[in-house]
Amino acid sequence: MSDNLYLAYDYPLLDAFWTMMLIFLWILWFVLLFRVISDVFRDDSLSGWAKTGWTVFLIVLPFLGIFVYLIARGRGMGRREQQYARAQQESVDRYIRRTAGSAATGGHADELAKLSELKNKGDLTEAEFQHAKEKVLA
Repeated sequence: MSDNLYLAYDYPLLDAFWTMMLIFLWILWFVLLFRVISDVFRDDSLSGWAKTGWTVFLIVLPFLGIFVYLIARGRGMGRREQQYARAQQESVDRYIRRTAGSAATGGHADELAKLSELKNKGDLTEAEFQHAKEKVLA
């Protein structure tokens, strides 16, 4: 055990740089692969057979498959991504409006209590009260 192992001498700085570069390119490749596969499944204009064909092509020949996909359908990828993001944002906005609206007003019970109070004060007639109650409960 008198031999000392000096890894820094066996692995120079340039080799470390190339290793980091290859790791970066490997991760970049997987990001691109998953992006293309998600675009295939996100596209509603493709039939099931076309999605299956592209998926098989991307799995069997990944390098060629991605390059062919980017050449053939790459122009619409950004548009489909924007549509997906817009739909997600609208869904979140709808949920927030629905949730905040019911919390801000206190729900149906608060509205019915306010209507009852207005009727008891004489500000609402019985017909107006019934009509407003039906609106709240609908």
